[in-house]
Amino acid sequence: MTLNGSFTNGCGEGGIRTPGTDFSVRQFSKLVVSATHPPLQKQAYKNNKDSVSAKKYLYHKFCYFYTHNLFTMKKSTFLILLFISGIAIAQSTSVRIGLLKYKGGGDWYANPTSLPNLVKFCNETLNTNIQADYVSVEPGSTDIFSCAFVHMTGHGNVIFSDYEAENLRNYLLSGGFLHIDDNYGMDEFVRRELKKVFPDIELVELPFDHPIYHSKFDFPQGLPKIHEHDNKAPQGFGIIENGRLLVFYSYECDLGDGWEDYAVHRDSEETHTKALQMGANIITYVFSQ
Repeated sequence: MTLNGSFTNGCGEGGIRTPGTDFSVRQFSKLVVSATHPPLQKQAYKNNKDSVSAKKYLYHKFCYFYTHNLFTMKKSTFLILLFISGIAIAQSTSVRIGLLKYKGGGDWYANPTSLPNLVKFCNETLNTNIQADYVSVEPGSTDIFSCAFVHMTGHGNVIFSDYEAENLRNYLLSGGFLHIDDNYGMDEFVRRELKKVFPDIELVELPFDHPIYHSKFDFPQGLPKIHEHDNKAPQGFGIIENGRLLVFYSYECDLGDGWEDYAVHRDSEETHTKALQMGANIITYVFSQ
């Protein structure tokens, strides 16, 4: 199957499958290294309606990789890749999301019920297959590369080391996505640290017609207002590289608060639903890129 939905030949008993050239060996190599490469998972779910089809998709990508590279690799290298790839393909094709555990003193762990509620809403509403338990990942860790989507929140200071900024940049450029939700008090620190990650790319406000506001549910005025702080309108900002949105920053919105259990903030059902729907829009947009 190509990324457009069809294979040309067979694989295994029927011969060698030849997917479209839009899938690169480098991209599959990232799958091999991480065992759960987010961009390939997103492609699998974008083009296949169920997990069985997605697993077959990953398997055929693997067939293409080893049949086209068997004679150019050292035997030892190939066997290692074959072993790790077997683990990757044997795993469930469910996707996991992460919560960014940053340094600086800010409460990165705020809103503990928000991501579980968002995952549940997306799995029920969008028919996604996101793992119920999110993982805490540090910006400088290799674990971040196993997350298709990383959420960041808090109320205070944020500090990225040079190494963390570089690692986070590599994650985002390789297909990852970062959603930053200002829980109030993060703005100046987020903007400062994002300049470390992308010194040459400006954080820009997204127009109301951007697809992230309309990917599943329609928000003609952009982000919904969940909690009031300084009588400012909510704004959505982004970092865009070669036409692809890498970072989405929701400001003066408190989206994550709206995802939390009712007992935490006692938001109305309408407010809670709007917050989850906007969160589902972000997930839909990320998985459709």
